Amino acid sequence: MDKHDPQYEPERIARELDWNLLRTFVILAESHSVTDAANQMRLKQPTVSTALKRLEDRVGRKLINRSPGHYALTEAGRLLYREAVEINGSVLRLSTLMREMTDDVRGHVRIAVASHVVSPLVDQALAKFHTAHPHATLTIDVLSSSKALAEVAAKRVSFAICLVGNHSPGLEYRRVFREYFGLFCGPPHPLFGRDDLTIADLEGHSSVSFETDRLQDVLKPVTVMRAQAALGQKITGVSSHLEEVRRMIMSGLGVGPLPVHVAARDVRDGQLWQVPPYDDLPPIDVHLVWSERATKNRAEQILLDGLLQTIEETPMEDRSYR
Repeated sequence: MDKHDPQYEPERIARELDWNLLRTFVILAESHSVTDAANQMRLKQPTVSTALKRLEDRVGRKLINRSPGHYALTEAGRLLYREAVEINGSVLRLSTLMREMTDDVRGHVRIAVASHVVSPLVDQALAKFHTAHPHATLTIDVLSSSKALAEVAAKRVSFAICLVGNHSPGLEYRRVFREYFGLFCGPPHPLFGRDDLTIADLEGHSSVSFETDRLQDVLKPVTVMRAQAALGQKITGVSSHLEEVRRMIMSGLGVGPLPVHVAARDVRDGQLWQVPPYDDLPPIDVHLVWSERATKNRAEQILLDGLLQTIEETPMEDRSYR
């Protein structure tokens, strides 16, 4: 490739590139086929194929390899997708630059949270925010932690509260609280109600867990705890939502992990029973994640600042739920 070739001149690409083509490409990159993308956009398949061809002509690179049974981004496609996602988020948030110039905060805040985020600290910050700004509105999307982080990176949510594995250089992180996971069973389970249990009693029993309960994932400490308990190799059921893991445990599908402070009420109500180990339970940190590069409306910035202030003012021992 000749780097001086006119087709690669930045000014030409900036002048001729149609934003709608980038928007279409983001959807294509996140789809399984051109037909799938066309269905999402409610367009005909030839229209979307033509748009892809136009974009490839504009950037001078093949972006998606397509053949029967094969649909994958090229190296150039992956590079363009990373940039287009961020541009897409910025365009979608342009309206925040036009916010009303009044003292009354009326903006909308969209938060992505993992399903097991149970923290008085977060509740306190939300209550304080609503009392001070009753006209601001809020949406909370319950997602897997990986999807929550992707939404922040794409600037589709104001911020996320979730588990974090590897840190992305484009995002900011602050630990909100630390929770400890224990193992529990439900009333139908043969171990339920027994207070004489040792960890050896769990050997061979079936288990249920979270989708991220893997050695290479964010719940690795929970995976290790299950292995030490010698639970059966086969996991009977999995979910990314705490409520569904809890449901499967209560239904007797197997022994499963839950944050101890979240399960405490069900234990008191006789719906769950904690089994060994009881000591040295694995700690899991839950983080607040946001993008400084995302333009925020007044409501988003005020709530984010309020959460950060609450975290800063609360000692870590008061943010650790044993």
